[in-house]
Amino acid sequence: MVELYTHHPGVTVPVSKIEHVLAGARDRGLAFFTYSDFANDRPVVPGVALSFDDTSVDAWFALRPLFDQYGAKVTFFVSRYPGIGPVQRGELKQLSAEGHAIEPHTMNHLRAPDYVEENGLNAYVHDEVDPSFALLRADGFVADAFAYPFGARTDQIDHALAKRVKVLRSVAFTYEIVGDPCPN
Repeated sequence: MVELYTHHPGVTVPVSKIEHVLAGARDRGLAFFTYSDFANDRPVVPGVALSFDDTSVDAWFALRPLFDQYGAKVTFFVSRYPGIGPVQRGELKQLSAEGHAIEPHTMNHLRAPDYVEENGLNAYVHDEVDPSFALLRADGFVADAFAYPFGARTDQIDHALAKRVKVLRSVAFTYEIVGDPCPN
């Protein structure tokens, strides 16, 4: 399984690179998986889990023809959901109806270890995690996976969140290659 993620199509990654990944997966006979597939123990065969983070809903929505062309299902990890307007919420609902997963990425896109250090683990869960699940679920999304902003996590936070969700996504970086994994 290859897991790839990005942020804002056309800004942080060229759309041509996204298409290259989708075409490469298709040409190699790889399946596409969402993080909801992992959370629900769906059969896993060699494949690609592509995800997009943050709030670039219009840009994600614009990729629908590309996803359709390659039969790709992807995951959108949404942060700052209260600030997303009704048009974009409608776009997220359409993406979900088409088989893509809409998952939480916290309320304010803060680094979890820093927040926990300053405010405590319970505050992080109460302020950043639980409301991000609750708001998505209230709008009809399944929300059964979670991605840490910046990939920043600790074992302590993992253990607390594992009681709430089956799948946690983090990332690691070689900072000589990637200056900041979340540019916004």
